Amino acid sequence: MITREQINELAQFEDNTSCALSFYFQPAPPRNKAHKGEAILTKDLARDALRQVETQGKNESARSDLDRIVQLSRDLRGNGVHAKAVFACSAQGFWREYDLPAQLSGTQLLINRHFLLKPLAQLLGSFPNLGVVLVDRHRARVFELRLGELTEREGLFHSLSRRGRGDGFAGYDGGHAQRRVEDEALHHYKFVADFIKDALDKGMFEKWVLGCQEIHRPQIEAQLHSYASQKLLGRFSAEVAHASAEEVRANAERIFVESQEKRCEELVRETIDQARGNGRGVTGLRRVLRSLESGEVQTLLLGQNYHSQAVECAGCGHLDAHLISFCPVCGRETRQVVDVAEAILPTVIRRNIELFYVKDNAEFDKIGNVAALLRFRSEQNKNVRSVFQAPNPAYGRKEGLVGRYRGLASG
Repeated sequence: MITREQINELAQFEDNTSCALSFYFQPAPPRNKAHKGEAILTKDLARDALRQVETQGKNESARSDLDRIVQLSRDLRGNGVHAKAVFACSAQGFWREYDLPAQLSGTQLLINRHFLLKPLAQLLGSFPNLGVVLVDRHRARVFELRLGELTEREGLFHSLSRRGRGDGFAGYDGGHAQRRVEDEALHHYKFVADFIKDALDKGMFEKWVLGCQEIHRPQIEAQLHSYASQKLLGRFSAEVAHASAEEVRANAERIFVESQEKRCEELVRETIDQARGNGRGVTGLRRVLRSLESGEVQTLLLGQNYHSQAVECAGCGHLDAHLISFCPVCGRETRQVVDVAEAILPTVIRRNIELFYVKDNAEFDKIGNVAALLRFRSEQNKNVRSVFQAPNPAYGRKEGLVGRYRGLASG
């Protein structure tokens, strides 16, 4: 399965000859025993892609990658277990293959300057690196749920002291033994809480879910570090010793989906309210692009099917919602971007910006299906000096990015 470092590698890749190939394979039920459907579909996609690059006179490196993709598709089988993603550019000696959950929207192939990352971003948003911790008084089981695969990582066990045959004189020994058992259980909860915080700090998982009996929950949560409490998505009732992998997976996925839907709705409301009050929110493609470029964005919100054109500067990489011929920042010629929602993903991934794809939200539709919640607003920061560019021939007047801040951390 793909890691965060590998995703960043894909986001940083660029090929000026527009020969970066992205191939997503979604298995489908076979129509015949020969399983030739996937190979035929891939061959058709490869032929169309080759025809496209040939019109641009850049077919040599693309042809070798497409031939390799077609050969690979012959070995793929529609068993529905795993999807496949391939990113390639033979001109730069680049080839990466990754297994993915079989929940892609479909099989597709694209050749461009950058790799196609939207299917991957949507998938990772649906399947984060999630920890699941089952706890009782003296045991704990730790699972990792990543890209639909559940793996049991740790087993933490703390043996309880044995009580004697009797409670002793006037029950004193019995009370003392009970207090000792409770103290040992408390130490166990503290140990588990420290383990969870350490796992979050080290990036073992990004969020986590707690499974325990309700009677133990107050004692466990009392020991959690505030950081771990903030990362806790929810709880479910479970017997540590008897919980099955399927039970753990089903509860964890249910809790995650519910928490994501709730958070997405809250973010949409907060962003729109902040934008209306000229606060930490912006709506509309032009304002969002400007905020992305100045490093202000904390959370990006895009409609599930949002699609819009833009232009990109061939020199500085500036994206502009206006379909202009020359860059307002450096004055160089621009080139058209067919899907701006795809073009901004490398920046979103590199800067670790939170991304939500919003579905079926009427209020979000009204504002254009694109918005961002900001970490700050540069024009309201007195310490941030606006930078204006020299007159640009494309406009015949002074142009620039208001609030552009040199040296701003990428976040």
